[in-house]
Amino acid sequence: MLDLTFEAPKPRVISGAREDWELVIGMEVHAQVASNAKLFSGASTRFGAEPNSNVSFVDAGMPGMLPVVNEFCVAQAVRTGLGLKAEINLFSAFDRKNYFYPDLPQGYQISQLYHPIVGEGEVLVDMGPGVARLVRVERIHLEQDAGKSIHDMDPAMSFVDLNRTGVALMEIVSRPDIRSPEEAAAYVAKLRQIMRYLGTCDGNMQNGNLRADVNVSVCRPGDYERYRETGDFAHLGTRCEIKNMNSMRFIQQAIEFEARRQIAIREDGGEVIQETRLYDPDKGETRSMRSKEEAHDYRYFPCPDLLPLEIDRSWVDDIAAGLPELPDQKKARFVNDFGMTEYDATVLTAEVESADYFEEVAQDRDGKLAANWVINELFGRLKKDDRDITQSPVTAAQLGGIIDLIGSGDISGKIAKDLFEIVFSEGGNPAEIVEKRGMKQVTDTGAIEKVVDEIIDANPAQVEKARANPKLAGWFVGQVMKATGGKANPQAVNAIVARKLG
Repeated sequence: MLDLTFEAPKPRVISGAREDWELVIGMEVHAQVASNAKLFSGASTRFGAEPNSNVSFVDAGMPGMLPVVNEFCVAQAVRTGLGLKAEINLFSAFDRKNYFYPDLPQGYQISQLYHPIVGEGEVLVDMGPGVARLVRVERIHLEQDAGKSIHDMDPAMSFVDLNRTGVALMEIVSRPDIRSPEEAAAYVAKLRQIMRYLGTCDGNMQNGNLRADVNVSVCRPGDYERYRETGDFAHLGTRCEIKNMNSMRFIQQAIEFEARRQIAIREDGGEVIQETRLYDPDKGETRSMRSKEEAHDYRYFPCPDLLPLEIDRSWVDDIAAGLPELPDQKKARFVNDFGMTEYDATVLTAEVESADYFEEVAQDRDGKLAANWVINELFGRLKKDDRDITQSPVTAAQLGGIIDLIGSGDISGKIAKDLFEIVFSEGGNPAEIVEKRGMKQVTDTGAIEKVVDEIIDANPAQVEKARANPKLAGWFVGQVMKATGGKANPQAVNAIVARKLG
């Protein structure tokens, strides 16, 4: 059974010039809803389209155009909330967040400040076997994305692409429960994994479909525990928000720099200013973007164009009934059903496609052997070619066929690796390849014994050494395998060599 008792990892302690400090991190993750249409219009969400080609009159902020809620996007938010064991609010409402920016043609963003669609939930962030951080989710709200300003196409002008305008986002807001850069990256990775299993966000960070705003502060040892006891955020120190992070590596680097920057300020007797900052990966540092706005700066008010969302509990229950098996459940099942290690189960369930591939290979076969072939041979070969499981030239049926040939004794483990390389490079039916290329294992003990006798007769000195030191018998086994092109049954060879050497 998989041990579901987890120990929380210790918080990261950073030594300043004068004293020790601890990190406190909260995150706002913006996940683009996997939907063909936008949140309030029928315009396409297809990535890579010509600039300003996926734009409706609503997205462009044309006068008199009214938004209409995309029910599928609401369902995707509910599905995500259920996957995070969160409370689903049957009543929610949209608000206008007012600010001006060239890529926001309406002059406001439709979001949910006062009544979000999803309430409190949790994420279990694995940090190693038996070690995990439980991160509380405060809320998930739906909002529309802004467009994109492009500043590097012309030295004198900026351009605006409104294709992203109105695309549905889920903003997943955590409590300040994350205590190290590694945990922050692992938290985003776990959210991405869960949403990919649910099919609610593709998690493509390169395309901007998953982005994180990282709130960082530092406190003295013991202050975080005081915050948890009292709920008083004053114990945690002033936080700064690092905006629009779309790389796990950059998230960690930005937190490291920002923490040390704040520690230096505080140890010099200064005060950290609450502000929004950007991370420059080329310089490895954060820089000020703007002073941190509060909710009143945006003049939030209920959106007059949209009625509140009132959903039925039965609708939520129907969505819950259709949820797939989630990563933690699948990992526990793999350990229990296939007898594999927790590490192997973690590797196999990292991506839903990998888990599905493994299950097809393992069906009616030895689960441990299947896991070994998928992880070590297939994943290793794919990594060498910089491919992922969806680009594998070896199907699950083909890999299963190779394993079947090992189990039947038709091929040895060594021949199986040669066969795998042939299938990977050329394709084909493994059994037919073995037959056509004469790769079948030699199991005729008479034929094997003849080869053993020839090698023993030709190496009398080595025979005397092997009889004095039985460990040297392996030399004869190797010679027999070499002489038979690796086709001799290894077990038969070992048995005959041992008998012949006495």
